[in-house]
Amino acid sequence: MQLHVSPSMRSLTISSNNGFIDLMKIKVAARHISYRTLFHTILILAFLLPFVFILTAIVTLEGVNKCSSFDCLGRRLGPRLLGRVDDSGQRLVKDFYKILNQVNAEKIPDGIKLPDSFNQLVSEMKNNQYDAKTFALMLRAMMEKLEREIRESKFSELMNKHFAASSIPKGLYCLSLRLTDEYSSNAHARRQLPSPELLPVLSNNSYHHFILSTDNILAASVVVNSAVQSSLRPEKIVFHIITDKKTYAGMHAWFALNPVSPAIVEVKGVHQFDWLTRENVPVLEAVENHHGIRNYYHGNHLAGANLSNTTPRTFASKLQARSPKYISLLNHLRIYLPELFPNLDKVVFLDDDVVIQRDLSPLWEIDLWGKVNGAVETCKGEDEWVMSKHFRNYFNFSHPLIAKHLDPDECAWAYGMNIFDLRTWRKTNIRETYHYWLKENLKSNLTMWKLGTLPPALIAFKGHIHPIDPSWHMLGLGYQTKTNIEKAKRAAVIHYNGQSKPWLQIGFEHLRPFWTKYVNYSNDFVRNCHILEL
Repeated sequence: MQLHVSPSMRSLTISSNNGFIDLMKIKVAARHISYRTLFHTILILAFLLPFVFILTAIVTLEGVNKCSSFDCLGRRLGPRLLGRVDDSGQRLVKDFYKILNQVNAEKIPDGIKLPDSFNQLVSEMKNNQYDAKTFALMLRAMMEKLEREIRESKFSELMNKHFAASSIPKGLYCLSLRLTDEYSSNAHARRQLPSPELLPVLSNNSYHHFILSTDNILAASVVVNSAVQSSLRPEKIVFHIITDKKTYAGMHAWFALNPVSPAIVEVKGVHQFDWLTRENVPVLEAVENHHGIRNYYHGNHLAGANLSNTTPRTFASKLQARSPKYISLLNHLRIYLPELFPNLDKVVFLDDDVVIQRDLSPLWEIDLWGKVNGAVETCKGEDEWVMSKHFRNYFNFSHPLIAKHLDPDECAWAYGMNIFDLRTWRKTNIRETYHYWLKENLKSNLTMWKLGTLPPALIAFKGHIHPIDPSWHMLGLGYQTKTNIEKAKRAAVIHYNGQSKPWLQIGFEHLRPFWTKYVNYSNDFVRNCHILEL
């Protein structure tokens, strides 16, 4: 800022430092102005100069130094001096919203070439001088493409997880083969189970009889070990393990070479039960040989599936329902327990994906009040994934036969740890009801239900369920990532139902230790098959 007085004292000029503008110029007539007037003028200007300097500095800092007139300066500073806010930003936002609405209503052109990243989009926008609408259109197309890719990746993940859950890990396959070979070459591995003097115990109802149906040797060992180690009276435990013909030799060899005394273990193959013939279980043969059923469980799971209208959760449920285990004879055996064990009165049936953490002998003391099946109800909890299941979660109530006979609000219950009163069961038609509904579902091309063996059991045991305390049986460790660890520690039986079994790599890391603590990793067969603690 400069103040210049002419030598003749006839003019006074105020200008900026860089000389781009004359802020004020005063001409003075020498003959008509007094020194007193001049003094007052200079005094007033001296008072105004600081304010003019500050305003000029603000303009310069804000990048408006291209203004060449007071008019420009006024437009910039006027609203500020008057306390007004510039609404250009709000107008810009409104205009952008308008453009977004227009783009959202338009169809994205076919064959549009999209950038691979946001940085590339910005670069192309600068190079091609995109307008706001073109930029918004490109951004929308990129987001929709990303959403499709994420959705496809999710379905691919679910499919891969399904295959991982349905396959046999290399270590477990190795274990079965090595034990089968041991059975053929080692007489000790073929010794009678149990020893001849203990055979009467197998039908002695003063003992606690557990029944386990599985072809997984390692899982069976965990169930037995955890039950024995958690029992207050292990000498009263009898385990009846049923397996298929191909696994029988390996299963027998394992428990012959790794006794769990004082508990007693019996291993039997389905081929060793005289009663269990195809004539007595015709529905199972139909399930295994029916061409449509085979395609359903072993075919292309994506064929005919409209993934655009399917949520990942629904797709995951459908995949779980198509597990090959649901057409395995071992999975249906529990419905034949009264015939398979005609001399037993009360048994506890266990799935092979459970771990026992507490003494289960009190289960035999529970009064079932004339009911057949003591089970935990799964409709009394707040957790929608595990403990909020009703019949509507398992059945297709648009099917007229289902709608006619079942109540969608009826409470479901859990398979996997059940106390069965076999004496009362033999007086019912539970098995016949089970067969009838299986046949009807086959006739309807599996349109009544799709999730395994629980739905027909829910119908067959209808009116024969006695609820037991939920602390006896905690479910969901195979598909619920938010399992409460403290509740799991307190549960008598924890159940890894779902795809993420603890012996698979897809098992949940924070829940696996409950299971691995009962695996003997020092065992030669376990070490040689590289079954390591994951």
